[in-house]
Amino acid sequence: MVWAVVLAAGAASRFGAPKQRVLLGPVLERVRASGVDGVLVVTGAHELETDADTVHCPDWERGPGASLRCGVAALPPEAEAAVVVLADGPGLQPEAIDRVIARWREERPPVVAATYQGTRLHPVLLDRGSWTQIPDEGARSLDAVLVSCDDLSPPGDVDFADDLPNDLKPWSSPDH
Repeated sequence: MVWAVVLAAGAASRFGAPKQRVLLGPVLERVRASGVDGVLVVTGAHELETDADTVHCPDWERGPGASLRCGVAALPPEAEAAVVVLADGPGLQPEAIDRVIARWREERPPVVAATYQGTRLHPVLLDRGSWTQIPDEGARSLDAVLVSCDDLSPPGDVDFADDLPNDLKPWSSPDH
């Protein structure tokens, strides 16, 4: 079984409000359109309403690795791998998730990561055997087998309110 772990624990201080409340729904839609067997959202700084399974990470301030460790620790024993996605990446494509899963199923490497035009981004798949190696800075520092997603849109990274796609901006409408 492959589960998705959606990291939504950060303070969103640069955004100025809990950006997860705006972005989590669209990200979950995309994750659920992929071939994952389950979805777990890791919360931390803010309470979030979601219909997904959640786990609260009390150590979220230590970094994304701490949140990720909370997430993988909460997965069911039958989970063989975790696909890591960020709650602030609304451009994530389900096909990217499916590609990293397919590559993992072919070769079973410890870590598989999507690349876009040569840049390593998300999703990142972690085989259960690599879960104990997650550093505080997250999975980015772990060596990975890379999977090209050059034909797909990168997931994005919304840090500021102005970075929101127009369809997610509450103050943007066709009438304005």
